[in-house]
Amino acid sequence: MADAKVIPFDDDRSRSGGSPRAARRRGPGRGNGSVSALPGQPDAGLPGEPQGAETAAEGAGRAGWERRIAGGLAFLRRRVTGEYDVDEFGYDEELTDQVLMSALRPVYEKYFRVEVKGIENIPSDGGALIVSNHSGTLPLDGLMLQVAVHDNHPAGRHLRLLAADLVFMLPVVNELARKAGHTLACAEDAERLLRQGEVVGVMPEGFKGIGKPFSERYKLQRFGRGGFVSTALRAGVPIVPCSIVGAEEIYPMIGNSKTLARLLGTPYFPITPTFPWLGPLGAVPLPTKWTIQFGEPIPTDGYPLEAAEDPMLMFNLTDQVREQIQHTLYKLLVQRRSVFF
Repeated sequence: MADAKVIPFDDDRSRSGGSPRAARRRGPGRGNGSVSALPGQPDAGLPGEPQGAETAAEGAGRAGWERRIAGGLAFLRRRVTGEYDVDEFGYDEELTDQVLMSALRPVYEKYFRVEVKGIENIPSDGGALIVSNHSGTLPLDGLMLQVAVHDNHPAGRHLRLLAADLVFMLPVVNELARKAGHTLACAEDAERLLRQGEVVGVMPEGFKGIGKPFSERYKLQRFGRGGFVSTALRAGVPIVPCSIVGAEEIYPMIGNSKTLARLLGTPYFPITPTFPWLGPLGAVPLPTKWTIQFGEPIPTDGYPLEAAEDPMLMFNLTDQVREQIQHTLYKLLVQRRSVFF
């Protein structure tokens, strides 16, 4: 013990080549040059350790962002130079997929939290006519239906909706509707799309459906003269009934100002618990929980060509589709635990 010599702590600095950082990172008994971190300080790690894996993940993330940015710039270049395709109806598939669908998807997934059932009833290829109920004061159900088909179908199919004349009379809405693949609700356009193998959507209730009072929610209105059945028969495509629950409550329509509707040239002017009392804020839809169910397809390819002109057959098939949608609506309402959850 007499020969023992006390070495001051600061003396490590001299043996580490004057580097305080090296002295702090050298642990006890590691004179062989290995490195250890003190408590509270990050470990530099060795190759192949978790920190190296984290760095690789960060690199992959950066590469992903670079690809997205490059894709976005290429998209903008095509928009500016006009190097993109639209079909004879004005449908712009690239714009729909990358912009319109991306804008609607958060509303679909986070706000209305749409649950989809029976998507397998929509064929993977060839034409099909989806017939759905219509509700909600504003036609948001058509947009949510379009996202539901594209995002849930294994083949990623696009829904081409048939819209009323009013949609194509509005300045901005007209262009967006055309770009999104919608077209005028006429038999000629619908048949051409179906023969081209497209999935076409129609809501036969029209303004009678979305403009009905809240007291008549989920009660289907007239389906017209069955023109959609005639179109499906001529094209030989299946009819897929579709029932949407949740849209009726987004704008509970408790009144209709017919005077204002005539002045504005609209089918109705809705009065809800929030609109027009809260101004623009009253136009925000309530965050209801939606369910969209596609029913068993009704085949039409077994009928003769002249069947499309048979009024009794039109009536029977129209009534069959309507009853299937109404029955499914009642079933979904019984199963629903809450409007919002």
